[in-house]
Amino acid sequence: MRDLVKHRDNASRGTAAFAWKSPRGLGYNRAMHPQAIRFPLKILALALSLTATRALALDPGALPPVAANAMTRAMAQAASPEAIAEYRRRLKEYQEARAAFEQEAGAYWSQISEKRRGRNAKRRDHVQITLDDYVLTQPPVYTGPKRPINPEPQAPPEPGERKYVPVVTDLLKAAADGYQWMPQQPANDMDFKRAYARFAASAGLTREQAVRVYAFETGGNGTHASQSGFHGNRAISTAIGYNQLLTTNTVELLAEQGPELIKALAQKALNLSGPARMAMEHKLAVLKKMVAEARAVPDEWSAHEKIGDTHQGWAMHAMVLDIDVGPMLQTHKLLTSVIFARMKGYNRPLTAAELEMMNLTGDGTGFDMVTMPLDMREQVPTSNFFQRSGYERNPVAIRHNTVAKLLAVTDSRMDSNSQQSGARELAAAF
Repeated sequence: MRDLVKHRDNASRGTAAFAWKSPRGLGYNRAMHPQAIRFPLKILALALSLTATRALALDPGALPPVAANAMTRAMAQAASPEAIAEYRRRLKEYQEARAAFEQEAGAYWSQISEKRRGRNAKRRDHVQITLDDYVLTQPPVYTGPKRPINPEPQAPPEPGERKYVPVVTDLLKAAADGYQWMPQQPANDMDFKRAYARFAASAGLTREQAVRVYAFETGGNGTHASQSGFHGNRAISTAIGYNQLLTTNTVELLAEQGPELIKALAQKALNLSGPARMAMEHKLAVLKKMVAEARAVPDEWSAHEKIGDTHQGWAMHAMVLDIDVGPMLQTHKLLTSVIFARMKGYNRPLTAAELEMMNLTGDGTGFDMVTMPLDMREQVPTSNFFQRSGYERNPVAIRHNTVAKLLAVTDSRMDSNSQQSGARELAAAF
């Protein structure tokens, strides 16, 4: 049996659940007489030079080419030697202050990593962890001067290529193209909630765990197809559904829980007949193929992430939308954390907030918080459970900067969002 331990560390990435346009250039006739172009340019350059202070705040790259060129020349005229000298003096002050801060911050985050390695070693050796195994001070905060604005003209940066985030329509197309299959979506979301509640309860999740995590992850009104940050035809993440599975989560669950998923679906097929059974058997064949492909790579987060970024992974992710397989995937997203805690000898039922910590930050990191004595939770900063880049992108972890505060704000949001209609419906389905 493949290892149930997840290989992700969402804490190092920052978590979406906690993080709570191009103008066209003006064309012109190339046969136009040169004087007809120069005269307007002189007027434009003069106008821009009279408003040089305002022009410094503009981005030449956002203007039509003719205006941008004239503006750049005007900016060059406005940048006097005195202004340039003042800028360089202030830049030097900023760079010195920033370098001093980076040295302090680098030492702090190195200590965080060193303490984490020490805790991991202690756990392997079954040695008790104490307050001395954590950094008990908060991360340093930069309070020096801001970077000054360069008065000299700068070439606009090349636009970076934004990674495309697939949305539900992309997943459906990938499933149809790659597997000649489409997920069976519910007639209404209440049907999906009932299916999820049945499987979650039979698998050992409590109503409190399922409903409160759903309330936190979706705001209390999410559907089986709700996608993180979806607006128009774009989304900020591939996270979908009641427990917001990423494409990588889906690939990983297919690899690790595949045999159980296949067994459950095969049992359903035996209880059907006619066209319904044929459809279920086709779905079962697709699931078997997906599981085999997911298990053909090393059982590592990075390997699953690589598949998740392909059309093949998008097609696998379409399984979260299926009324038969989707509830099982959503359940196992949480259940693997429960099993991880039990395997580590933690037999007390996890609260919903504790389960969410493991769900969000990864089992190992979340378990570190869950098993911490209550008095220590008040003293240990949340920075101990993050990489620097993830922590600095996480305003909630920064504001609620101890383990106790982070768990408390999670519980508070669960309390509030559990009053929403979607959460009430899910509670009633148990």
